[in-house]
Amino acid sequence: MPRHLHLGGFQIASQVTHSHAAWRHPGSDTDFTSPQYYHRIGRILERGKFDFVFFADLLAAPAQYGADITEPLRRGTQATATLDPSIVAASIGAVTSKLGVAITKSATYFHPYELARIFASLDHITRGRVAWNIVTSLTASEAQNFGQDDHLDHELRYERADEFVRTALELWSSWDADALVVDKASGVFADPAKIRRVDHEGTFFRTRGPLNVPRSPQGHPVLIQAGSSNSGRDFAARWAEAIFEIDPTPEGRRAYYDDIKSRASDFGRNPDGVLIFPAFIPFIGETESIAREKQAFHNELADPISGLITLSVHTNHDFSTYDLDAPVQDIEVTGTQGLFDTARRVANRDNLTLRDIGKWYAQGVLLPQYVGTASQVADQIEESFTSGEADGFMVSAGQSPGTFNDFVDYVVPELQRRGLFRTEYTGDTLRDHLGLSALPADRVAHAVA
Repeated sequence: MPRHLHLGGFQIASQVTHSHAAWRHPGSDTDFTSPQYYHRIGRILERGKFDFVFFADLLAAPAQYGADITEPLRRGTQATATLDPSIVAASIGAVTSKLGVAITKSATYFHPYELARIFASLDHITRGRVAWNIVTSLTASEAQNFGQDDHLDHELRYERADEFVRTALELWSSWDADALVVDKASGVFADPAKIRRVDHEGTFFRTRGPLNVPRSPQGHPVLIQAGSSNSGRDFAARWAEAIFEIDPTPEGRRAYYDDIKSRASDFGRNPDGVLIFPAFIPFIGETESIAREKQAFHNELADPISGLITLSVHTNHDFSTYDLDAPVQDIEVTGTQGLFDTARRVANRDNLTLRDIGKWYAQGVLLPQYVGTASQVADQIEESFTSGEADGFMVSAGQSPGTFNDFVDYVVPELQRRGLFRTEYTGDTLRDHLGLSALPADRVAHAVA
């Protein structure tokens, strides 16, 4: 059977995605507080047989750049106005029947019981189409919103997240698949012998259990992560079933792919069960010149200060006091270390200034841009897929929902014609779409070993 690639559509429940130019684009819908906005995107992606729509999230308005939210609000940068993605996921699930919905929830400021209950409920409501993007919150602003003075140390965040995932898995496993009986004649609602307390007592969490949501269709949501630091990569290789990656260079993507697959093997996992999704922004035209005009128009809308505001959030470092026209310095950051390492690597290679990095970041947070006709964009996807960079791709929009419409109408048929992508859904759950096995009985025990 030929190897098929997978597709996710990247979203934030807000006015921007990776592209800070997106909300300013005259063709973009900016009614991001309405359900219709997300229903429209969900229906487009399902029409294109995408595996899932993916929602990133942050838990605070950006306040790292100049220690003030005035400029972020004025410029409309990431996280200035964002809906809770779990509510949006339920809304999309109600108007689609096959499309998976992946949402970001933090393992830093919540409790495993709360999140286990949310995801089990969503998995039921969507009939098995939910994924959890596991993040460790990284900014002081997020910590302060939850009553803490500062965020946790980088390594401690991952230790806490590790126990968080173990605990959630224990809770999801507290009901056997056939524990719910609902036999009206006998009056037996559930079999108590098939429902267990968890009695988890750990370093960070205590929970008695069992979960009071019956076992969901997938057993547990598909686990997604985006680890880029050394600790993050270990965490992703240990737990993730899909990994979202950002790297603008083919050599960086290949190195990441090989590294994660190797780490997964070291943890005793089958590397084929860890799917890697690098992201890109497509610009598609009837001719290459039209596509490049679309790209240039979009990129000119990107504001360097907006990019630096978001870079400050992602790295938890204030870039407001640096010389914009100086080379990018070697700086220790406490946030997303891998992203800044990537930016610095490319800046050193191409002699970029901080202003250049800000502009680039505003254009798409370091994402590569695939530009050309449908056939040319498909060529770039195929090259990446067949050269050991990816198992699938996260498609991010420079214009919403126009980018997704163009991709589904023109690029998806080309990928299907080449035998690289499904022509129909062959299953009902997100695990079916991704070719991932159902939850094995020893999933927790194996992960802990």
